[in-house]
Amino acid sequence: VQLQSGGGLVQAGGSLRLSCAASGRTFSGRPMGWFRQAPGKEREFVAAISASGLDTDYADSVKGRFAISRDDAKNTAYLQMNNLKPDDTAIYYCAATTLRTPTTTAATGYNYWGQGTLVTVSS
Repeated sequence: VQLQSGGGLVQAGGSLRLSCAASGRTFSGRPMGWFRQAPGKEREFVAAISASGLDTDYADSVKGRFAISRDDAKNTAYLQMNNLKPDDTAIYYCAATTLRTPTTTAATGYNYWGQGTLVTVSS
């Protein structure tokens, strides 16, 4: 089970940090990611971090503005979002995978999901 927090309402240009704290099992040593789903749109990849934390990957739309990180001692992943834009408005989901060879930029690469947290960016 994963628990998310940190969403909310922010003005364009502002910042938010999302947290994803895992409970019930550890995801230390497993890739993790963030996805988002805007109203009327499909869920899309936002960011991923490798099991070691040394490698990250981002969607072009958030590159340079968002940063994914992890703290395995706290069993928590983070998504720091800066310079937010109205187009970033969506429900954000954290995800973790125990699959053997996951494609970490695709939702099908993950088998554990958070409950989602709403981020609203006003213009």
